[in-house]
Amino acid sequence: MVEVWGGIECSVVRVGGVIRDQLAETGHSKRIGDLNLVASLGIKTLRYPALWEHVEAVEGSDDWSWLDQRLQQMHQLGIAPIAALVHHGSGPCWTSILAPDFAERLAAFAGRLASRYPWIKTFTPINEPMTTARLSGLYGFWHPHRTDESTCLRLLVAQCRAIAMTMSAIRKIIPDARLLQTEDVGKIFATPELAYQAEYENGRRWLSLDLLCGHVGQYHPFHQRLLDAGVDPAHLAELEGTPCTPDLIGVDYYLTSDRFLDHRVDRHPREPVGGNGIVPYVDIAAFRTDAPACELGFASRLREVWRRYSLPVVIGEVHNACTREEQLRWFMEGWEAATDCAAEGIDVRAVTAWSMFGAMDWNSMMMRQDGYYECGVFDARADLPRRTIMADAISTLVNKQSFCHPVLAQTGWWRAPRNRLGKSPTIQLRGFDRRLSILGECCSRRRLSARAAPQQAGSPDAWVELSVGGSGRGSQAVLFGRYCRSKMFSLAVSDSVDWVAACNAFLDLVVDGLTGSYELVSAHRDNQYRIAERPISLAATMSLQR
Repeated sequence: MVEVWGGIECSVVRVGGVIRDQLAETGHSKRIGDLNLVASLGIKTLRYPALWEHVEAVEGSDDWSWLDQRLQQMHQLGIAPIAALVHHGSGPCWTSILAPDFAERLAAFAGRLASRYPWIKTFTPINEPMTTARLSGLYGFWHPHRTDESTCLRLLVAQCRAIAMTMSAIRKIIPDARLLQTEDVGKIFATPELAYQAEYENGRRWLSLDLLCGHVGQYHPFHQRLLDAGVDPAHLAELEGTPCTPDLIGVDYYLTSDRFLDHRVDRHPREPVGGNGIVPYVDIAAFRTDAPACELGFASRLREVWRRYSLPVVIGEVHNACTREEQLRWFMEGWEAATDCAAEGIDVRAVTAWSMFGAMDWNSMMMRQDGYYECGVFDARADLPRRTIMADAISTLVNKQSFCHPVLAQTGWWRAPRNRLGKSPTIQLRGFDRRLSILGECCSRRRLSARAAPQQAGSPDAWVELSVGGSGRGSQAVLFGRYCRSKMFSLAVSDSVDWVAACNAFLDLVVDGLTGSYELVSAHRDNQYRIAERPISLAATMSLQR
């Protein structure tokens, strides 16, 4: 039976002289109560930070206080942690991945961690080593900010050696410790002119797992390439001779994982132009191209991993930085792919709801400090993180029940739209108002089925009725949502707020099923907004609606 796991975004990366720390930026580091919220969903397994950068921030001095409190709380709540030691980072600021003793230092830390918490059974010593190697060594985004493949490959092997040594150190104390090795193995597609480049990159994407499984011997297609990059032959021999085969492979898959290489750069004027030194091209998300739809998606990648390694798999990260219905559609697509693959005989163990409390500035790979928040299962922009519809979906699936919501009648933007939705419930728009027309246009762009409400209220095929009240210069407009069973939601919007942004924020909250009276504090068209509860009497609400 496929399980639902959770995960906390916990990257710590160096960007120039700045350290980006997702736990601090999303506020999780100061909210131990977040763990109660996770437990409230019924989640029993959580990918959780036990970060080397935090515990041994000062060389030779461990501070376990924060981790002691969190792991004790998880133990009491019955949540099993999957301990993450390095998540896209380079280790504490006094070392780095390419330091000669990086692997030994991480293994020593892991030994101390295992001795302190011998009840932890599953570990991810380093998250997505190939992804980190590419972003740090090939694209130059993160430390050491290099842009050559040789550095990328050296970073990769250094991380794989560290993973193997770390698991060895852990298993001396916890013999049955399991390795969950995560990686983004998105497939590369291309125009015929760049088929050779796609073939090369499609071979390279497997390197981290091949190295750990001991498959990179002298006849491996990348063996000589690694030596030419300056990798120590003894390190390759070490990995081949003493494999550290993962117990679980975590397939981290995003809408941007599968890529398409296009030499027709004039067709993509807004995309940065790169290349391979021979041909300039753009590298774009395959979902936004005419790449074969049947080869894109969770199921295709799960099948590839299973065919190549025949090892148990989990979907290690499912997250979509988009509007709420698209977040839900993406998660449910991952869940359905996992259950379908399990029915085919693939050993799929779990689907992981990632970024339980959101993430910050991942739209720029944390290279800019824009404060761009991506909402998670809980919206951490509130003083107390607020449940979203994602939380409802997860708690339902955890309890082995089917989850349904009207927005799931339609596909996400990355799939061809369904033309016939049958008798699925719709949004009904009551009234005649320019602002209501804009709300309707927002519904249409988001593939939310909406139509004008009939004269008689309470149509059986409506799951929510939306309207707009309030008018006049200097006053607040109020957006209303009336759900079935007479539950109400209102959102007051000041004249200074962009109305399209307000409508999209409102629709997110309607999809969540939020009830009560709120005020939109701020909103922007990039789906960034904040709300606050707003005391208002029922009489005032009805007056505004009239």
